[in-house]
Amino acid sequence: MNASSFANNTPLCYSINSPPFRPIPNASAYFSSIFSALGLTSNLIAFVVLLKSFRRTHSRSRSFFMIFLGGLVVTDFMGLLVTGSIVVSYHVTHFNWRNLDPNCHLCNFMGMSMVFYGLCPLMLGAAMAIERFIGINHPFVHSSSMPKSRTVFMVLMVWLIAGCIALLPLTGIGSYHMQIPGSWCFFNISSKGNDFAFSLIFSLLGLMSIAVSFLLNTVSIVTLIKVCCGQGKNQRRRDHEIEMMVQLIFIMVIASNCWCPLLVFIAQTVLSGRPLQIKYLLLWLRFATFNQILDPWVYILCRRAMLKRVAPRIDWSRSSIMSLPPSFGDTVRRFTRSSLRSTMNQETAGDRRKSDLPPPSP
Repeated sequence: MNASSFANNTPLCYSINSPPFRPIPNASAYFSSIFSALGLTSNLIAFVVLLKSFRRTHSRSRSFFMIFLGGLVVTDFMGLLVTGSIVVSYHVTHFNWRNLDPNCHLCNFMGMSMVFYGLCPLMLGAAMAIERFIGINHPFVHSSSMPKSRTVFMVLMVWLIAGCIALLPLTGIGSYHMQIPGSWCFFNISSKGNDFAFSLIFSLLGLMSIAVSFLLNTVSIVTLIKVCCGQGKNQRRRDHEIEMMVQLIFIMVIASNCWCPLLVFIAQTVLSGRPLQIKYLLLWLRFATFNQILDPWVYILCRRAMLKRVAPRIDWSRSSIMSLPPSFGDTVRRFTRSSLRSTMNQETAGDRRKSDLPPPSP
């Protein structure tokens, strides 16, 4: 069989890097197994902690935030479970991809999983930043027009958008290929054709999500500091809002440090037209996968019980209706009382008018 007929018979996912590959040292199998086991265990612990906290919480805004956290934990857990199972299986068995997956179905599935579970944490982080921005800066809008079902809908929309982007290479925008050293599949990072477009979509969407998180979290922090540390001896704090912002800041910092090197590397590679340097791709990809291990420890460690130990001088027991200055809070309370009083008066007057009406004729 000549080279041209072999190229024509080669599936697309093996057209750049075709198996079989050289056997990988056992250290890679141990590293992948320990990495996956640690990440799965951490996310399971975080899920149990979140579930217990969700059952005990009485704060509406806190319950909204914990729904996002639950979506993030489930996403990280499933990402490690799906991709880790394939990688560890390859390191243990050294199977031949061409024999096991001649039609590229498994390779495409892993490539889609890498894209989907890569974009979801970044987009969920941006969604949580938007939710906290509205909750802190526009508490009336947040408390009156955002039921729990809408929060669940936002999480589902993030999953749907990430899933649609992961499906783009199957429609011709980009392509999934086997990657060196043969244990994983990812989209082709290239400056040519549709691969260039998909590489930029993935990179810029991830960077934009991080930028949105940074901008909105900065504004929320400034607002919260003004509220908590404002003038006046009777300034009150919302302990759960401080807890949420601490968790959100750590999530943003971890995501930025883990994902920015890979996202910037992809953008630089396709925009400069230089050939892909696989050693840097593997290095930054390992950085990105640490996000799934570090994220759950934010929920485990950055709780009020731990924050009280770190900052015992803060009066965590004091709270108010919302994170607003006392003068504004007093206005809200007076307005609420007057509204309730007027509503009760109207209902009493209506009952009196009904009692004055003659009885219906038989």
